[in-house]
Amino acid sequence: MKLRPIQRTNKSVSYNLPAPLKGLNKRDSLADMDAGYAIEMDNYLPQDTKVALRNGYVKYVATEHSVPTLAVYNHGADSKMLAVCGHKFLNVSSAKNVYNISDMTFSEDYCCWAQYKNRLYFVNGIDIPKVYYIDDNGEEHLENWGFSGNNLPAASMVNVSVSKQRLWFVEKGSLKVWYPQTAGNISGELKCFDFAQVSRFGGYLVAVANWTQDGGQGIDDLTVFITSEGEVLVYSGSDISNSNDWKLRGSYKISRPIGYKATVSYQGDVVIITEDGYLPLSSALPLDKANSSQIAFSDAIRGLVLERTAKYAHKKGWQGLIYGRGGYAVFNVPLQKNYEQHVINLNTGAWCRFSGINALCWCEFEQRAYFGAENGIYLFDEGNSDNGNPINGVVEQAYNDFGTNLLKKIQLLNPRTKSSSDYALVIYTNMDMEKRSSDSEEYIETYHNTRWNKVKWSTTVSPTNLKWFSNNTSVRGQWIANSSTGYKASIVFKTKTVGITIEWYETGIRYEVGTGVL
Repeated sequence: MKLRPIQRTNKSVSYNLPAPLKGLNKRDSLADMDAGYAIEMDNYLPQDTKVALRNGYVKYVATEHSVPTLAVYNHGADSKMLAVCGHKFLNVSSAKNVYNISDMTFSEDYCCWAQYKNRLYFVNGIDIPKVYYIDDNGEEHLENWGFSGNNLPAASMVNVSVSKQRLWFVEKGSLKVWYPQTAGNISGELKCFDFAQVSRFGGYLVAVANWTQDGGQGIDDLTVFITSEGEVLVYSGSDISNSNDWKLRGSYKISRPIGYKATVSYQGDVVIITEDGYLPLSSALPLDKANSSQIAFSDAIRGLVLERTAKYAHKKGWQGLIYGRGGYAVFNVPLQKNYEQHVINLNTGAWCRFSGINALCWCEFEQRAYFGAENGIYLFDEGNSDNGNPINGVVEQAYNDFGTNLLKKIQLLNPRTKSSSDYALVIYTNMDMEKRSSDSEEYIETYHNTRWNKVKWSTTVSPTNLKWFSNNTSVRGQWIANSSTGYKASIVFKTKTVGITIEWYETGIRYEVGTGVL
């Protein structure tokens, strides 16, 4: 009998999927999302060539009261960090030497602040504004501000900014702004300008900002006034008392800003925290084409921002911070009982979300990031734990057909990572828009010691038996068994670590294409 020839074909397909360097996407549908994005990205920061677990934080100073205001004073080579806490003004420049600056107090700890020349002004809309400074002999002073004016409601000053060599004070619940009669003054008489005469939408004034725009003939500084209704009034000139110099360049409408700390200055531009996202004025208000483009640079996470602003726009704590040392910007978002941060890589524009950081406020002091919390002040971007607690990292990549729209069975996964030590890992696939959750660990160093869905990583913070093997000298990986069938897959990558750095570069995938399946 003649033997029939056996047709042998390689049904296994290998595919390398880069880590989601484009970051978090809450804009596109799951079916159409680019493979470089992530559906979820918590506590993993998309960098230029990799995705890295964020650093943690440590307690800097313990306090008996919450710390909703941190401010920085710069005077030559001498910088100070101040906190408004428990109605007192504390010098917290050194964790070993925290002290009350004076007997003066505020009845409200949530303040706005700005430095002009060698004076640091604090306002809160309730108390007489305070000014902090260090004199020529190195002595600290905290005093009531030195301004006066006709019908000036001093205690109603709720925001303060600097533009065109002037201080600008916003009067709470009105369209009035107060400014020194003479530019450069740090005391004396304040004059009032009421924007009710030019505003088209009413509301009240929220913030004043200095905006640098290149008009083609050089740098032109503009002063921007922002109302609660999202009206942006742009003025050129420097002498507000001279109608030939001080001119309204335009009145534009954007989404409503959130809170009195709605503006963040960055490289001459002004980013506004609005109900519709984080909006740079340069994209919203090109003066020659006003309103031609109002796409926020947070467009990729627009769905997340809209969800948060719809529920929590009324809460205090919204604030932005440009963190140059880390190369990213942090936008603090209050939730029902805690906080989260929306974070953008300033180089690539990729977004992610930080969780587990209950920050009431942020500041950058001597190139380090600090945040105030309910029980103290914390130094951020320090160590690899959240004050001794695990950092929970979760990434769910966009759905991907891995090069074929045919039915496929995914058999093996191989995440290629670099880390400072061995760590436990959860990795699996969601198929065809399903949403499941697994906390079962894969320990890779000894084969088949544990089985999928048998060992829960939540049973121990620091597992002592088998761990994912990696080190800080090279990118390592090992194949992990996976059994899932469908057309499109999303890789889910979870870690829960203390004291470990993790960098994720790509994931190897091996699958078989289905044949003869109806």
